[in-house]
Amino acid sequence: MFLYTLTLQRATGIVCATYGNFTGGKMQEIVVARGKVLDLLRPDDNGKLQTLLSVEIFGAVRSLAQFRLTGSQKDYIVVGSDSGRIVILEYNKEKNLFEKVHQETFGKSGCRRIVPGQYLAVDPKGRAVMIGACEKQKLVYVLNRDNAARLTISSPLEAHKSHTIVYSITGVDCGFDNPIFAAIELDYSEADQDSTGQAANEAQKHLTFYELDLGLNHVVRKWTEPIDNGANMLVTVPGGGDGPSGVLVCAENFVIYKNQNQPDVRAVIPRRQDLPPHRGVLIVSAATHKLKALFFFLLQTEYGDVFKVTLDYEKDSDQVTELKIKYFDTIPVTSAMCVLKSGFLFAASEFGNHALYQFQSIGEDPEVESSSLTLVETEEGYQPIFFMPRKLKNLVQIDDVESLMPIMDMKVANLFEEETPQIFSLCGRGPRSSLRILRPGLAVTEMAVSQLPGVPSAVWTVKKHANDEFDAYIVVSFVNATLVLSIGETVEEVSNSGFLDTTPSLAISLLGDDSLMQVHPSGIRHIRADGRINEWKTPGKKTIVKVGFNWMQVAIALSGGELIYFEMDMSGQLMEIEKRDMTGDVACLDIAPVPEGRQRSRFLAVGSYDSTIRILSLDPDDCMQILSVQAVSSPPESLLLLEVQASTGGEDGADHPASVFLNAGLQNGVLLRTEVDMVTGQLSDTRTRFLGLRAPKLFSALVRGRRAMLCLSSRPWLGYIHQGHFLLTPLSYETLEYAASFSSDQCAEGVVAVARDALRVFTIERLGETFNQTVVPLRYTPRKFILHPKQKSLIILESDQGAFTTEERDTNKREVIEAACAHRNGRTEEDEEMADGENEDPLPDEQYGYPKAEPNKWASCIRVLDPKTSTTTCLLELQENEAAFSLCAVNFHDNKELGSLIAVGTAKDLQFMPKKEASGGFIHIYRLADEGKLELVHKTPVDGVPTALCQFQGRLLVGVGQVLRIYDLGKRKLLRKCENKNFPNTIIAIHTYGDRIYVGDIQESFHYVKYRRDENQLYTFADDSCPRWLTASLHIDFDTMAGADKFGNVYVMRLPQDVSEEIEDDPTGGKIKWEQGRLNGAPNKVEEIIQFHVGEVVTSLQRASLIPGGGESVLYGTIMGSVGALLPFSSREDVDFFSHLEMHLRQDNPPLCGCDHMAFRSAYFPVKDVIDGDLCEQYPTLTSELQRKIADDLDRTPGEILKKLEDIRNRII
Repeated sequence: MFLYTLTLQRATGIVCATYGNFTGGKMQEIVVARGKVLDLLRPDDNGKLQTLLSVEIFGAVRSLAQFRLTGSQKDYIVVGSDSGRIVILEYNKEKNLFEKVHQETFGKSGCRRIVPGQYLAVDPKGRAVMIGACEKQKLVYVLNRDNAARLTISSPLEAHKSHTIVYSITGVDCGFDNPIFAAIELDYSEADQDSTGQAANEAQKHLTFYELDLGLNHVVRKWTEPIDNGANMLVTVPGGGDGPSGVLVCAENFVIYKNQNQPDVRAVIPRRQDLPPHRGVLIVSAATHKLKALFFFLLQTEYGDVFKVTLDYEKDSDQVTELKIKYFDTIPVTSAMCVLKSGFLFAASEFGNHALYQFQSIGEDPEVESSSLTLVETEEGYQPIFFMPRKLKNLVQIDDVESLMPIMDMKVANLFEEETPQIFSLCGRGPRSSLRILRPGLAVTEMAVSQLPGVPSAVWTVKKHANDEFDAYIVVSFVNATLVLSIGETVEEVSNSGFLDTTPSLAISLLGDDSLMQVHPSGIRHIRADGRINEWKTPGKKTIVKVGFNWMQVAIALSGGELIYFEMDMSGQLMEIEKRDMTGDVACLDIAPVPEGRQRSRFLAVGSYDSTIRILSLDPDDCMQILSVQAVSSPPESLLLLEVQASTGGEDGADHPASVFLNAGLQNGVLLRTEVDMVTGQLSDTRTRFLGLRAPKLFSALVRGRRAMLCLSSRPWLGYIHQGHFLLTPLSYETLEYAASFSSDQCAEGVVAVARDALRVFTIERLGETFNQTVVPLRYTPRKFILHPKQKSLIILESDQGAFTTEERDTNKREVIEAACAHRNGRTEEDEEMADGENEDPLPDEQYGYPKAEPNKWASCIRVLDPKTSTTTCLLELQENEAAFSLCAVNFHDNKELGSLIAVGTAKDLQFMPKKEASGGFIHIYRLADEGKLELVHKTPVDGVPTALCQFQGRLLVGVGQVLRIYDLGKRKLLRKCENKNFPNTIIAIHTYGDRIYVGDIQESFHYVKYRRDENQLYTFADDSCPRWLTASLHIDFDTMAGADKFGNVYVMRLPQDVSEEIEDDPTGGKIKWEQGRLNGAPNKVEEIIQFHVGEVVTSLQRASLIPGGGESVLYGTIMGSVGALLPFSSREDVDFFSHLEMHLRQDNPPLCGCDHMAFRSAYFPVKDVIDGDLCEQYPTLTSELQRKIADDLDRTPGEILKKLEDIRNRII
């Protein structure tokens, strides 16, 4: 078995981010690392974040930094990864790609303790960069430029110190003096020698300054001083004339300003009023905003509160006199914050959606503030300062970037009876948890819907002049009339447009620069700019049935198959040029757009009912001569000739000459795409794709300033070029009949369409996305869920550690708010507002997080959700500090009348530190009543935490710690029937098939177990030879299991055929062998048949087909919020082709950040029988020479390779 793996949804979580002018213009961009993907983002004019570029780097990005050489116009990006190399990238705007400027090797690959890559610090003037490891090693590289103004990098200079742990490093701004780097370090050499633990308790963190002497070209430790042991982060303070220089040390409960030869300036971080006294406050992310005259810092705490930090200093001596910390706003906890010069704050959330905020003000109003001058020391330490969080005041959210991180559990099912199944995934953590329903397709924003007086047959939009920015009219055709709507502040009907409104229309368009054309069944109406109207009438009793046009040419087909071709002459008249009789009626027509700098387009495409498509020439020399013929599988319904602009990279990142594609929608629902040779008109490289049960109608639309194709079948599809790939993606919208592109001042790039008796205007959201999401918020962190087989509802377990239950939270919140109001004495305007908006929660949990409780306190609930209406039919909070961890649906064989029951495994008083223990576990049995309410049947205590449940032959299988048990249903509680205590650690997954049970152990992979009913005994007959930390499991067939481990590997294992048969045939079922055992385990070992390193922890595996009639693939969801698929190959020929393509790409296109692709995919175990589709899909982004070279080596053409890649992608989604 060979598998092809493809990432369907790239990782959505963000590990680190940096910002700068990477394109070299005035605009600032953001570079984010999502684990193994680098993205370049930019806010557009509407404040929506757009992805300019997204690159797989086949390695783990651990740190990012940007720097700019003095006097240069653009920034470079430094990447610290697990490759053991420092890589400097530059963004090439013309080709839309990251170019590797330098790659210097310094150590082994992998995330190791003493190999640098974890920390990056850059000298603010861009003269040097320091890359550090968690322990011991720090290297400094000097950056410069040569005579040709190219970036140069020196050999590394060592700043190592052994037996030292590093917590944070940063560059100190000291103007153009020698570059200085600051680091928080902890020396553990004494603690290592001392076995009593005394030295470890007394170990002290130090702040150390390292100076790079540019004259002598070496690094020295310049200054070191002990600091608070709670210090975790350093922030650079501007210097060199812009500020006092030095660093801010962020420690537990304090921010301290430190610099050489200056006294410490310390201020306490304000605390929330409801925070338990023993909990400290740590800063987790920081952003600096620097203008010419002022600078300030935004620091965010682990609870999400953002504080504005300012320094007062004497300008002449640079002596800092005061450090102020002022409450700014509260936003969800971030992993990185970026303040852009354009007044935006980008917040990359730790969990849940990321956000883009705009600054309303910079926090000048009076707020709770702590200052170094008002610091009060008491016997217990420094006196704390308290504040109450409030709604956003200085920031306003303008964009929300969807993030699935982390996916906790995932199921695929078609609960809505749509064409394709939906993916249900549990995402997020705490109050930002959600159930997300993913559908393949692009998200659509509906701008307007208006009812029409009848059922329309077609719609067009038209401008008054070719240079107009916006459309002037929307024209809607009915069976016996045409309705003209003018577009202005409002859309209203007009009668003076010159269009004939007593007849249906076949086409409406702009002709030349400023005249309009209406084609109706009995003729062509040409409306000149000055209001003159020319009419061309059809000869005899014939009517026009089909029409094809661009802004200079018109071709019409009359009933009976006669074609007539018209062209605009120099004076703006529409002249009849040529006629031709086709054999039989014409099914559809289209004329290619006029190429730039030309008078006319050369090609006319004609589709006939005899299932052929002909290309006719429109050149004066051979007008209406047939250039080529293509036979198709079914009569064509609609044709569209689409010109793809010549591009040398640019936004879509691919080199190709201008080319024309013929798209045909056939009556059997297939879209056919074929390339038209620009010179001869020959057709080549045909690709087909089934779109739906209705014949696709094709329309040209504008998306991001580029021509794209709308295909309206049983659902709408959009074909467009995105980062070098042609993508054909469904739109998540209802069935449409006819469409046209639409542009007005309210909606610059939209689509107007008709469906039944309504006119709809919509815009298409972010391009390049595979799925769009419907979000249902949840209360606590979701753990697991199942689909109820009968009622088609979802049953979700949610539990949070260290959290209060809802009742306790509501009580606390009320008390805190009352105390805060009483504290202020007299009501302010804000309180009045708050009192008026009583219904509105003043402190929504999604924004502020939950108040923290003791670590052994749990809040948990069981939710029954109806997915069709997204409503919760039952929400059951668990009492007495119980938390739910496992569930399954079970039918007990003796109790048929109870029907399908729900079993839930819970733990009481569970804690993980100092060791994992619980005061008890329970198995709850619930009945699901008709209204979707849960009724408790009974509750059975067990001696541990039930971590896995599964139905088995009308009974319940339970994994409690190391024990596997079979329970049956009793009147008062469950009854034990059988058990096996010989599992190594903790059972976390159980699957069954026939009388075989597949048990997943948390640390020891899978065990194959057989149940002998006659002896009532469970025994293990096979297990894995490799210990694996299991995170997800999937049963594939009688002998085969798929699993994923916590190091990011996916694997498939199979019991050898002969062993499997022997066990089935053996009357004892292998029991005698089991009693002997082998290697402290089972007598037989399973074989690994598939092995692949995904690079992110996989939390869920599912078997499903995402396209109608497609083959099944294995889908996986990861902690980072990505969704991928593993598709089995159906032919040996495909395996050979893709494995050779993968091999060539490994050699000719090595990963961007210096990792080795083969080594990355084999990070823990050698990759086995899996071909990496993410690497193969980088083929279209290569230069055309490299594409041809690889294609020649494979004895193919580049077009054939692209077709293969498109075909295999279309088999998955």
